[in-house]
Amino acid sequence: MWKNWDCSQGICNKITYFTLMKLLVIVREVAQPDDDFTVGEGSIAEEHLEYELNEWDEYAVEAAVQIAENHTDVETVAAMVGPERAEETLRMSLAKGLDRAVRVWDDKLEGVTSVASEPRILEQIVADEDPDLVLCGVQAADDTFGTTGVSLAESVGFEHAAVVTELQIEDTDTISVRRELEGGLQVLTDVALPAVVTIQVGINEPRYASLRGIRQAQQKDITVASLADLGLSSRDLDNPLELAAMYDPTSESTTEFFDGSPSETAGKLATTLREIGGAEWATFSLSPNTDVVSFAVSLGNW
Repeated sequence: MWKNWDCSQGICNKITYFTLMKLLVIVREVAQPDDDFTVGEGSIAEEHLEYELNEWDEYAVEAAVQIAENHTDVETVAAMVGPERAEETLRMSLAKGLDRAVRVWDDKLEGVTSVASEPRILEQIVADEDPDLVLCGVQAADDTFGTTGVSLAESVGFEHAAVVTELQIEDTDTISVRRELEGGLQVLTDVALPAVVTIQVGINEPRYASLRGIRQAQQKDITVASLADLGLSSRDLDNPLELAAMYDPTSESTTEFFDGSPSETAGKLATTLREIGGAEWATFSLSPNTDVVSFAVSLGNW
């Protein structure tokens, strides 16, 4: 169910639209550094960063669009916490088929770590939107915390399923999911709605935004809200996590490359291992008429 205002007759009336299901898709803009970048003052210099839609969230967007395509009366809404710069990324999710979007930003969020602030903000969006199903990526490519989905489910009291690799809508009350567990195990389970699911990469094949979709996205509604609009303040964003330092990792070892044919490089490697004391013995053999080297080494106490 969602609401809008009709002012076409000179008098504004609130119109209520009923849908079979509402899907809320949590997306995030992530920063990807250049191959060569510098770190200073606890962050990567802005000129070395490019921003894009989080990879895991692309699969969540595609999952929501496919549900809407395969079922009638489904509304899809994207939600993002991010500055004005992120609106271009948000519109990309609209270009792929989502209906409308909500973006939350406030100057008080500048520099606040998302692991604490984002679930609290999304909790208010869920309260306003009242979705049947919330989808988000398993994790973000930048911080890889993987906490947003399960933290949100806990705060709003929804059922949840993490690391979902298959999703089927059984009816308006239940979804059936396949979850990925450690060690390559898979488990099938039913989840009662409303629910939060975190989507794993590989669940589908995210579509490219078509030119028509990009044009249509420019006309789709993006509601921009501040903390005050959500009934929040900076006191609601207490952050137990502090970024202590960011630095380029240093290596205490060196890398040596061997040039030459397979037999030459294998011989050099065997000699080097014996010289540095890392091997009790090392030997190699070259298969006839091939470039395949069979290499045997005893690592002693390694």
